[in-house]
Amino acid sequence: MIEVEELRRRYTVSTGVLRRQRLEVEAVRGISFTVGEGGLFGLLGPNGAGKTTTIKMLTTLLLPTAGSATVLGHNVIRQPQAVRRQINVVYGGERGLYLRLTGRQNLLYAADLYGVEPSLAQKRVGELLEMVGLAERADERVENYSRGMKQRLHIARGLINDPPVIFMDEPTIGLDPEAAHFIRQRIKYLTGEGKTVFLTTHDLWEADQLCDRIAILKQGQITALDTPRGLRRIVGDMQVVEVETYGMADTTWEGLKTALGNGFVSLATYGPKQTISIHEKETKEITAQVSRLLADTKVLSVQVREQSLGDAFLRLVRGDQA
Repeated sequence: MIEVEELRRRYTVSTGVLRRQRLEVEAVRGISFTVGEGGLFGLLGPNGAGKTTTIKMLTTLLLPTAGSATVLGHNVIRQPQAVRRQINVVYGGERGLYLRLTGRQNLLYAADLYGVEPSLAQKRVGELLEMVGLAERADERVENYSRGMKQRLHIARGLINDPPVIFMDEPTIGLDPEAAHFIRQRIKYLTGEGKTVFLTTHDLWEADQLCDRIAILKQGQITALDTPRGLRRIVGDMQVVEVETYGMADTTWEGLKTALGNGFVSLATYGPKQTISIHEKETKEITAQVSRLLADTKVLSVQVREQSLGDAFLRLVRGDQA
C-alpha cells in the first residue's frame, strides 16, 4: 500500500541577526519502509525527528528532495492527484475543521471537496455521524463541541471519501482518557474493516496497543523497525527497577550513575520527588545495590516490572542498545 525508498527532504534556513547565513538542514535522511494492506504502521520519534515532514511528503503536501514514495502504486511526485483521491488525513486538535459550521456541514463540505456524489454524500455523512457518536449533535456548531467531539468529527471527516489509506497525525493528543479510548477503538475498527492506517503519536502505550509494526525515527533516520515486541527485544531482554525517592541530593544521583555505569539509568523529577529507572537483567542484585547506595535517602517505593515499549523507545533514541 505504501512503499518508501531512500526518501530525503532538505530545507534551507537562515540564521544570525547582523550577518544572515543560509544553512541546509536535512530533515529526512534516506528512510525506507513498506506498509502492507490492512496494517497499522506507526512512526515514532522525538520532536524534530522528521515525522511530520515524512507525512507531508507521503500526502503530497511537500515535495521530496530525493528518493521515491508510492501510495497504492501512485508516485507522490508524478501522480499527486491520484494519491490524494485514495487517501485522507486525520489531524489532532482543531486543524481542518470549520468552527462556525455544524458538524454535518463540515462533513458535507469535505465530501464536496473529495468529489463525492451529493446523493451518496448525504447518506455517508449520516452513517459516519452515527459511527462516531455525533448524530444527536450533528446540527450544532463545531465551536460548541468539546475537544473529544471535535476529534470524533475528524475521524468522520477522514472517512468521507472512503479511502483505503488513512494518515493519522497524533489523533489523541490532548484528549481525556475516555475520549482517547473512543478514538483508539475506532482506529481498531478501521483496520478490522481492511483500512490501512499510518499513525504518528507520542503516546507509546497507544502505539504498543495499536500498531502492527513501528519505525523509530531519530534525526531524520530510521534507527529501528519491527513489531512492538521485536523492538523490546532489540534493546535486550531486560527488566526495569523503578525506585521512587523524596529529596534525593544531586551528589547521590551522580554517585548512583557512576556505580551502575554499565546499566541504562534514567531520572525523572516531579517537584521534590524523583523516579529512578534502572534497566538490568539481574534485578535482584541491582535492587540490593541501589538500597545500599540510597541508604541516606528517603525511599518511597521500589518495584520491578517488565520492559515496556516506552523503555525500548528511550534506549533506541538515546543509542543505548544492549
